[in-house]
Amino acid sequence: MAERNIVLNIQDVNKTFGGLKALSHVNLQIEEGKTHAIIGPNGAGKSTLLNVCIGRLEPTSGSVTFNGEILTGKAPHEINQAGVVRVFQTPEIFPELSLLENVMIPALSKRDGAFRFNPFRRLADETDIRDEAESVLRDMGLLEQKDHHAGSMSRGDKRRLELCMGLVQHPRLLLLDEPTAGMSRADTNSTIDTLKRIKERGMTKVIIEHDMHVVFSLADKISVLAQGAIIAEGPPDEIRGNPKVQEAYLGGAHE
Repeated sequence: MAERNIVLNIQDVNKTFGGLKALSHVNLQIEEGKTHAIIGPNGAGKSTLLNVCIGRLEPTSGSVTFNGEILTGKAPHEINQAGVVRVFQTPEIFPELSLLENVMIPALSKRDGAFRFNPFRRLADETDIRDEAESVLRDMGLLEQKDHHAGSMSRGDKRRLELCMGLVQHPRLLLLDEPTAGMSRADTNSTIDTLKRIKERGMTKVIIEHDMHVVFSLADKISVLAQGAIIAEGPPDEIRGNPKVQEAYLGGAHE
């Protein structure tokens, strides 16, 4: 059997807010090139876990390692430059800028680094970055809207735009928080197809998602988080057949 290459190693992570224990002894290993889904009810600690991974929150104890490098204690921009990119649950876009400009800015920031990036440069002069941004928008079906103001888009299209803003950074690990939230079923299926193509290119992904159609379409492995702790983990068929998971998270065996 080939040796597993662990890209992200979350070891015994705990996070408390006052008297509230948001994460309790969480251990996760994310394999290179795989799609790992984290599911669970609202308040289970899923987004808190991602925030610990990207440096927005410091764990109370435990550590996060990415390709052998300890991320715990690093600033978010340092973790981003290392190749870890998160797409947030609430779209974080520049509403007054065009779709194309929204995608070009993170590409430029990734290329130039956090302290060398000049947001006031003439974006029109960056032809290579522009071509790359248009290619990503094309993949997500948004190229025809590239000159529209991002703030005028539907919530589903804003979610797709932010996914473009993540992909254009060429992440080594992509963290997706509810990537299809607010999308129509057609847009959701289109996004699933895009994420499958990304997987074929070998990109490693962690997905938090409530839509089980998305989870079972994409995940190689699923971890179930409840009250801050992992209660089940395994391949999709194993999780689908777990009676406790069915009852608590999938709506019963009929699902």
